[in-house]
Order: sequence, then structure tokens, then C-alpha cells
Amino acid sequence: MKIKLLSTLVLLSFQISFSQTIKGKIVFNNYAISKVDIINASTKDISISDANGYFSIDAKMNDTLVFIAKNYDIKKIIVNPLITNDKNLIIELTLKAEELKEVVITKIPSIKLNSGSKYAVDKLDEYGLEKSAYTPKVIGVNMGTIENGIDFIRIGGMIAGLFKKEKETVKKEKPIIPFKDLARTSCDQNYFFETLKLKPDEIELFLEFCDVDSNSKNIATSNNILVTMDFLFKKNLEFKKLHTPE
Repeated sequence: MKIKLLSTLVLLSFQISFSQTIKGKIVFNNYAISKVDIINASTKDISISDANGYFSIDAKMNDTLVFIAKNYDIKKIIVNPLITNDKNLIIELTLKAEELKEVVITKIPSIKLNSGSKYAVDKLDEYGLEKSAYTPKVIGVNMGTIENGIDFIRIGGMIAGLFKKEKETVKKEKPIIPFKDLARTSCDQNYFFETLKLKPDEIELFLEFCDVDSNSKNIATSNNILVTMDFLFKKNLEFKKLHTPE
């Protein structure tokens, strides 16, 4: 009994002490996500998901893996036996709340008219006239329509104008400068090198780290240099914690 217990402890100690290759797939709503940065916060190793969302990274038990992707919330997981033994590991990311609010208008909504008003009656008549313009005529049979004196092209233009005016009433949002572009134009290289103490190969990853923070959208909207620099300084402290050995 003691020998079995000792063997189990030795095996467990071996799994905890030595790194293993963690493999999996990163998705959102069953769609693969490529170019996701995977950081082992314990060893500082970095990997990236391929075009099909698959990734692999070395880690040992209790290591913290951080998943960073543009437009998605940061996800952290702790390596445990369930993860290391899972041959079909799926990492599900969550779209940032700001992205869910964006609505793309693909078609104009249908118009519902109240038949009780004169305006509605006139429009319903116009729709009826336009429909009759494309209805096949049967020679020798009274179809109950007016065949002379109606300018169907003019009526069609009026209806098209009605849809056009409704479409023009949709409020156009002012374009927002991407946060990474704002950061680069607001701060020179000396700010990143001397003030933030970043290495040249860390700047792009740091800007991606800042960009996934939901507050970056508000910073980009304000377009204020001082606010941007203060935000970068605070995020740098968080970024350093991921890259500084404990």
C-alpha cells in the first residue's frame, strides 16, 4: 500500500514539475479565431493561433495561460489535469460588449400604413397603381384597372423617393480612430522606450494588450493626448506584471 502511494506521489510530482504541450482550438460561436496571442504568464512563453484557430504552448501544472485577441475579452485559465488530458480542448472567447452594440443595416424595413389617414390612402393607391403596371393584360376582358392617363414611371419614382428619404434618416456615426493608431500618433518612440521602458519587439504586443481593454474605445473617442498617455501608463503596469518573473 505504501509503495503504491509513493508511486502515485512521484507521478504527480513529475506531472507538476515538468512542462507539457497544451494543444487546443480557440473559437467564438463555433467559429475559429486566428492570430490570438497565447501567453504563459508563469514562463513568459508566447504562442499564436493559426488560421484554423489551433494553438500549442508548453506549460506545467498551475501555470496561467492568457489569451489576448482584438475585439475579444481577455481570457485566463489555470493549467490543471482536466486541461492537460483533454485531447479536444476548446477555448471559447467572448466578444467585447462594444462590438455587440454595432448594428449593420442590410435592408430598409417595410412600411406599414394606417388605412385611416388620407396620406396612407394616397400611398396605398400609389402602390396599387404600380402593381397594376406590371399585371398582364387580357385582351377582351375588363380587369378593373385604369389603362390610360397614368404616369407609372412618376409613381415609381415617388415610391423610390419615399424609401430613399427613410434611409437618409438613419444617423451616421462619426468614424472613430482605432486606439492603436491614436496611441502611435499621440506618443513618440521615446515615450514607449524611455517612459514605459518597452523593448522594440514589445510595443506591438503591448498595444494589442491595451486595445482589448474595453476602456480603449472610450479613449479613442475622446481623442485626448493626455488621457491616452495616462491610460498607456496604467496599462503598462499590468503588462509588466505578465512579463516580470515572480
